Amino acid sequence: MKVLLDSSGWIEYFTDGPLAERYAPYFSPRYSILTPTIILYEVYKKIKRERGEETALLLSGRMQTTEVVPLTESVAYLAADLSLRHGLAMADAIVYATAQDHQVEVVTGDDDLKELPGVVYVR
Repeated sequence: MKVLLDSSGWIEYFTDGPLAERYAPYFSPRYSILTPTIILYEVYKKIKRERGEETALLLSGRMQTTEVVPLTESVAYLAADLSLRHGLAMADAIVYATAQDHQVEVVTGDDDLKELPGVVYVR
């Protein structure tokens, strides 16, 4: 089963945060993970700031073993429409639009996405 794991899930899992165990099943072979490039940005930035560049690069390498998806023109336009419709910030809209474009669920702990269709909210 393919899912899009949001930045919150990667960060929880990588830092052994309080919700790491709830995200752990999504890292099993049962799931195939779709990763928009904006999630690479968000996770790398946060890990580098908190744990240093070496750790950030190491963990980014693990993310690149997933299906990394660049931002396309069509997804950018869809993200803008979804942002206007749901009041989403740019990064959230891009993540959600990417999932919609690929017809997969978003797995997230982000409160801004929790009420949207096609979102699995982890708490």
